[in-house]
Amino acid sequence: MTIDAHQHFWHFDPVRDSWITDDMAIIQRDFLPADLEPVLVANGIDGCVAVQASQSEDETLFLVNMAQNYDIVKGVVGWVDLQSEQLSQRLEAFAQHPEIKGYRHVAQAEPDDFLTRPAVVEGIRQLAAFGLTYDILIYPSQLKAALHLVRAVPEVNFVIDHLAKPYIKKQEISRWSNFMTQLATQPNVSCKLSGMVTEADWQNWSKRDFFPYLDVVFEQFGPDRLMFGSDWPVCLVAANYTQVKTLIEEYVAPWGEEVREKVFGANAVAFYKLM
Repeated sequence: MTIDAHQHFWHFDPVRDSWITDDMAIIQRDFLPADLEPVLVANGIDGCVAVQASQSEDETLFLVNMAQNYDIVKGVVGWVDLQSEQLSQRLEAFAQHPEIKGYRHVAQAEPDDFLTRPAVVEGIRQLAAFGLTYDILIYPSQLKAALHLVRAVPEVNFVIDHLAKPYIKKQEISRWSNFMTQLATQPNVSCKLSGMVTEADWQNWSKRDFFPYLDVVFEQFGPDRLMFGSDWPVCLVAANYTQVKTLIEEYVAPWGEEVREKVFGANAVAFYKLM
């Protein structure tokens, strides 16, 4: 099975989705499975993992509904209040939905120490009892906190979204690379090859801009802990789906077909237990 390990659906709400600014006007509209399905078919992708984009349980249930009604949606990364005193009860309630494979919080919008807060760490620790994963969405300035988290909670499997959003446009790499190298030493951490085009110059990027960053994650994480994600429809502000997929395909090609199959499906299937 070929899998897109990271994409989003939404009914566009200009208040809730205020992060979609006017320079991102191309995505200021609804994006639903019926929009994505022909794109996946055209690109030879069998299914996807739908990831939360807003902080509410309603969002989680919205994505569960998408997974229940569209075969292309193989799993959901939802949202739950990790700091809630009722977290265990909420996880128990959501456990009736096997479509939910893990959770995420938009930590990039929080202070840099968010992932080190005791309530957050303990909340994420509770995911282990349910066999759930956690997606880490951060900026490079938050990598130190992410390292603290994954060391503190070895019983949870983590995946770093969008390579932790390195400053590709500025060609900054050394500090990011140092922390990613340390994160990769933790066996419970994987990384998504996603979200790169939106960290580059939207109008003037080239494939060469991304290769130094891909070199780091391939060398450090290896082919068994990397997975392709389109970040559709957010990617559309800088590239179409085929461009995003081709970028990773061309990089992976010299590694051979076995590695390609892992990056474009097998790793995501294993990580999110999509079978």
